[in-house]
Amino acid sequence: MMLAATAIDLATWQVAISGVLVLAAGVISVVLDLRLEKKLAIAAARTVLQLALIGYALGWVFQVGHWWSIPIVVLIMFAVAGRAAVKRSSRRVRGMTVLAFVALVASGMVTIFTITFAVIGVQPWYTPQYLIPLLGMALGNGLTGISLCVDQMLDSLTERRGEVEMELSLGATRWEAARGPLADAVRRGMIPIINSMMVVGVVSLPGMMTGQIIAGQIPVEAVKYQIMVMFMIAGATSMGCILMGLMIYRRLFNARHQLLVDRIHKQSDA
Repeated sequence: MMLAATAIDLATWQVAISGVLVLAAGVISVVLDLRLEKKLAIAAARTVLQLALIGYALGWVFQVGHWWSIPIVVLIMFAVAGRAAVKRSSRRVRGMTVLAFVALVASGMVTIFTITFAVIGVQPWYTPQYLIPLLGMALGNGLTGISLCVDQMLDSLTERRGEVEMELSLGATRWEAARGPLADAVRRGMIPIINSMMVVGVVSLPGMMTGQIIAGQIPVEAVKYQIMVMFMIAGATSMGCILMGLMIYRRLFNARHQLLVDRIHKQSDA
């Protein structure tokens, strides 16, 4: 017997009922004195506001169909992602937000063009129904990888300053001295997506696949899209981490093979 596979539209009041689960988390926080209730309330409010705004914005973009509306949305996404990628870092270097923006733009556009043009074959490749959702997934995971990469690299160069400077004084080039911290940083940035790929389909069913299945898509077809998305995220994250690490390396080592550790500041000092 074939079960019906049709999407069920949700009314606003139904979505509101799901907020009871967040309210329950807040009650638990109060009972256990976790002091998370305020953050939960703010996070829930931001979730509703941000998703509502993007929902209306995307509806407008899809409806008007003008090419100039797409770069506006994409640039906003890149700008917000670049800021978010470095906001939580305990240390920073001057211009780090710009560096993150550049890394995200380069890695994001390469992967999105590859997926929409070469893999899916949508015409034109920047069709917003494909470009914007896929770019959002790439940026959401890419900024997490870049954030971890930045944290690891700046912490490593600060804490291992003596070791790095000793290698430089013994004749090592700046690349030879920085290669270890850089590799560790990229490795750390890649951990979340690698872990996700290890358990996808066994422990977790990703959002895109789940959404397609709920919307009535054949599970096998939804799986194909999800595999493509996981590979896209892995590519975007790896490129973003490598680019960010290399740009920080160029910022912290000069042509005389010296480590400019004084350019690293605590986030509160920036």
